Amino acid sequence: MIVVLMGVMGAGKTAVGTVLAGEMGVQFIDADDHHSAKNKEKMRDGIPLDDADRKPWLETLNGLLRQWHESGSGGVMACSALKEQYRVVLRGGMPAGAVRFVMLDAEKELLAKRLAARSHEYMNNGLLQSQLETLEPPQDALVIMNDRPPRAIAAEIMRQLQHAPFGAA
Repeated sequence: MIVVLMGVMGAGKTAVGTVLAGEMGVQFIDADDHHSAKNKEKMRDGIPLDDADRKPWLETLNGLLRQWHESGSGGVMACSALKEQYRVVLRGGMPAGAVRFVMLDAEKELLAKRLAARSHEYMNNGLLQSQLETLEPPQDALVIMNDRPPRAIAAEIMRQLQHAPFGAA
């Protein structure tokens, strides 16, 4: 199974994704690690990325997801995947249902609190509002309120994915 944990910054994608991958016995990848130096510099400066900035990044991520699919290994990827067109690129070239999207959601106040408590190499906390405005809530994903410890959220995701019909999310 391939799972993409999506959502805005501070939603807990990396924390939950690391636990979820461990529970599933698969590889975890943080999509942020695959941004170009130029993208990282823009974000560090508080400049939101545009679709042109994201295109090569999304294509790289799609290649990684396709490798998982083709090898049958599965995996968990943490990726904002804020727009439907980004999710289309991510799952491109794979059959319906091969990639399961799980959106981690949280109240804006909780997101801001999490961001204030962390230090990130290049993600400027000022980008939260831009990400909230860009987010197109998915129609084909599990939506999980991430207001509990990562282990509890990972367990809920596992339960819901086991009961979701094939091809859903």
